[in-house]
Amino acid sequence: MSAALGSSPVDPMDRTRFPIDPWRLVEKRTDRNDLGVTESLFAVANGYLGMRGNPAEGRDAHAHGTFINGFHETWQIHHAEAAFGFARTGQTLVNVPDAKVLKLYIDDEPLNVNFADLEEYERVLDFRDGVLRRSLIWRTPSGKRIKVVSSRMVSMAQRHLAILSLEVTVLSSAGSTPVLISSQILNRQDGKDEYDVPSAAMGEGRDPRKAAQFTERVLQPIMSDATDERLALGYRCAHSRMTVAVAADHVVTCPVAYETITHHEEDLAKAVFRTELSEGQTLRVDKFVAYHSSRGVPVRELADRCARTLDRARQYGIDRAHAAQREWFSTFWDGADIVVEDQPAVQQAIRYNLFQIAQAAGRADVQGVPAKGVTGSGYEGHYFWDTEVYVTPFLTYAAPQIARNTLVFRCQMLDAARRRAAEMALKGALFPWRTINGEEASAYYAAGTAQMHLDADVAFAMMKYVDATGDIDFLLRGGFDILVETARFWADLGFWRSNGDPSFHIHGVTGPDEYTTVVNNNLFTNVMARYNLERAAEMVDLLRRDYPDEMAALTERLHLKDGEVEEWHRCAAKMHIPFDSRLGIHPQDDQFLAREVWDLSRTPDELRPLLLHYHPLVIYRFQVLKQTDVVLALFLQGDRFTLEEKKADFEYYDPITTGDSTLSAVVQAVIASEVGYHEVAAEYLNHALYVDLADLHDNTVDGLHIASAGGVWAAVVNGIGGMRDHGGTLSFDPRLPVSWPSLEYSLRWHGSQLRVRLTQHAIEFGVSEGDPVTVSVRGTSYDVSADSPVTVALADQGPRIDGALGDAPLVGGRRADGTMITAAVPEATFGIEESDLPA
Repeated sequence: MSAALGSSPVDPMDRTRFPIDPWRLVEKRTDRNDLGVTESLFAVANGYLGMRGNPAEGRDAHAHGTFINGFHETWQIHHAEAAFGFARTGQTLVNVPDAKVLKLYIDDEPLNVNFADLEEYERVLDFRDGVLRRSLIWRTPSGKRIKVVSSRMVSMAQRHLAILSLEVTVLSSAGSTPVLISSQILNRQDGKDEYDVPSAAMGEGRDPRKAAQFTERVLQPIMSDATDERLALGYRCAHSRMTVAVAADHVVTCPVAYETITHHEEDLAKAVFRTELSEGQTLRVDKFVAYHSSRGVPVRELADRCARTLDRARQYGIDRAHAAQREWFSTFWDGADIVVEDQPAVQQAIRYNLFQIAQAAGRADVQGVPAKGVTGSGYEGHYFWDTEVYVTPFLTYAAPQIARNTLVFRCQMLDAARRRAAEMALKGALFPWRTINGEEASAYYAAGTAQMHLDADVAFAMMKYVDATGDIDFLLRGGFDILVETARFWADLGFWRSNGDPSFHIHGVTGPDEYTTVVNNNLFTNVMARYNLERAAEMVDLLRRDYPDEMAALTERLHLKDGEVEEWHRCAAKMHIPFDSRLGIHPQDDQFLAREVWDLSRTPDELRPLLLHYHPLVIYRFQVLKQTDVVLALFLQGDRFTLEEKKADFEYYDPITTGDSTLSAVVQAVIASEVGYHEVAAEYLNHALYVDLADLHDNTVDGLHIASAGGVWAAVVNGIGGMRDHGGTLSFDPRLPVSWPSLEYSLRWHGSQLRVRLTQHAIEFGVSEGDPVTVSVRGTSYDVSADSPVTVALADQGPRIDGALGDAPLVGGRRADGTMITAAVPEATFGIEESDLPA
C-alpha cells in the first residue's frame, strides 16, 4: 500500500450515493452490484443479536443473515494427516431463523426495491440511536404512488429484543388499493423462502476467511406456532445441542378493517395482514421480535422467555423502546466520541467505526467479540486475539463495564485453556487461537495454535484495564488466576541458554504475522511474554502484601509454589529480545533476516492478497509480512524501545508489509505518526477508516472488521493524539495533522472523565466528572481537576518527515554473517490444465 501514499488522502466513497453526514450513514440509491457489502454496512446489532441489512421484503439479497453471538454448530475436523493435539472439533456460527421479513404487496405485486420504479429512496443508519430507517416512494406498475417507510432496531436496553416497523401510505390511487403485508419467521439455515435466493457469501470459493458450509441439516425443529398475531419457532442444533427460540408479535394500526391470516410449519411461521386503503390512508405494522438461546435449556423454556420479552415490549411500546435506545447510545457517545474539526468525511468514518464496536460488544455481556461481530458469517463467528489488542483497549477508556465483560469472558474460558496447555505438554493455560466454545478450532496449527502470544495478549488487555480503572476486584474474581496460569505457561514454554550470561528463549511459535510461522524467538511474542511475566509477578506481590487472605486462597486454589514468582521475575529480566547491530533493527525472529526479501514493489496487484495466490511454503521462504509484527510490539510495549529504534524498525518493515490483514494499517498509522512520517500516517489512517465503508479488502460481504474498527480509535487517540498509558500513567506527545484544526476526545480514568482537546499550538485538559487526574505532556506532569483545567502550549507536533516510504524494500544491507540481503518476486503460474502436467 505504501507506494500509493501521498499528502492528500483520497475519499474512496461515492458521495452521490453515500453523502457525507457526521452522524449517519446515508444511501441515496440502490445498487445490485454490491448487495453483500451494503448488507454488512447497514446491519443492526447489539453484540448478542445481529441482523444484516437485508431488505425487509426479502429480496434481492446476497446473503440473508441473522446471528446470535456464540450460537454455533460443531462438526468433526477431518485431517488428511492427523497428529496428536490437532484441533478435532470445528465450530461454526449458525444463521438463526430470520424474523426481518416483512413482504409488501400492492395489487398483488411484490415490492422489490432493486427493480421497482422508485421516485424517492433513502436508507439511513443513525449512529445516535442504532436504528436503520428506509423511506421510498414506489410507483407501481398500475401507476399508483405508494410511500413505504420502514425501521429496524436491535435493542441495547433489552438484549433479546428487536423491533421492526413497516408503514405503507397510499399517496395517489384511482380507487381502493389492495395492500398485503406478510410478516415471517423463516429458518434460512435449512429452509427456503418462496424465491429461494441462493447465498453467495457462505463458503464459496477457496478464501479461508469465509465460513464453511454445512452439508446436512443443522437446526432440528422442536416447535412452531402461530396464534392470533404471535409467531414462534424453536430449534436444537444437531451436534452442539445448543437451543434457540424466536417469537414475534405484532401491533397493527389501520384506519379500516383488516384481515389476519396465520400459518406455521417446521421452518416457517407467518402472519399475513391484508386490507384495502384509499388515497391518503396508512397501514402500519410494528413487529416485536425476541430471541433466546442457550447451551442446552429446553426450547419450550426459551419460548417462554421469548413470550415474557414480547409481553414487556408490547406493554412499554415502540416509542419507549426507541427512547431507551437513544439514551443508551447517548451514554456511549459521551465516553466514546471523537470530534475532528473541519474534516466531515473523516468525522463520519470515525464515528461509523466506533459505532460498530458498540454494535459488536455493547450487549455481548459475558460473550466474546467475534472478528465480524454479529454482522456476517466470516471467520465462522470465531473469537481471536483481536478483541484483547484492538477492541478492549478502546472500551477500557470509553465504556469500562463493557471492557470488563470481554475480560470476564476469558476468565470463563480458563478451564478449557488449562486443558489445552496440558494437551500441548505445558503447564498453566493456553488460550485457543480461534474458538467459540473455548476449545481450539484452528485446523492449521502453523498459523493457528502456534500463535501462543494470545496468552500474553489476554494478560495485556487485563492489565491495561486494571491500570486504567483500578478494578482490583476483577483480579480477585478471576483475573489473578489468568495471570498466574499464563505466567506459568511462559516459564514452562521457554528455556534457558547460557554462554556466560544466561538468557531466556521461546522457540517454535508464530507471531501476529501469519506469513512467517513456527519460528524461534519471535520478537512480538517475547516482548509480550516478558510483560505478562512481569505483571503477573507484580500483581501476586501486591496480593501477598495487601490481600493476605485472598493470597492464601489463591495459593491453595492454584497450588502456587515457593519460588514460582521469583522464577517469573528471572525469566522476564533475561528474556531474549532479538536485535541486529549491523542493520540497527530488531529482527522479527532469529532467522527472519536469513531469508530473501519479497519485493512488493514488483508484485502485481492481482496477486494480492498473497495467501490466495501462493502456497504457504512459498510465502514462508521470504521476508514478507501479512500484518505488522515488530511494529505492533513497538506500539504495545513502546516504553521498551527508543524513538530511534522505532524509526529504524518502521523503515525496514513497512515496505515488506503487504497489508493483507486489516489489522495492519491502524498500527502502522500509530507508529508512523510517532516517528514523524505524517503523510504515511495520514494514508494509513485513511485506509483504516474505509476498510469496510469502501470494501478495501473485498470481503466486507462476510461481515465488518471489528478489530480494525477498534484500531481506528488507536490510530486517532494513540497515533494523532499521542496518548500512551505505560506504567499506569497517562502521557501525551501529540501529532496533529496540519489539515486538522483540532481534535477532541475523552478518556475514562479511575472513574473520572478526562476531556482532551488538541490544537496546532496547545493541548487542553479538563475533568467533567470525578476526581483530579494527573497527566504528563512530553515529560512534564500536570494535575487536572474539574475546577482547574490545564492548557499546555506546544512548540510543534513532533518530528515531520515528508513523503512516503514506498514499497521498495531496504535491500543491500548485510546480515550478521556478512552476506548481502537481496529481493525477488516468486513466479506465479496460472491456468495450469491437467493436460499440461507430466504423465
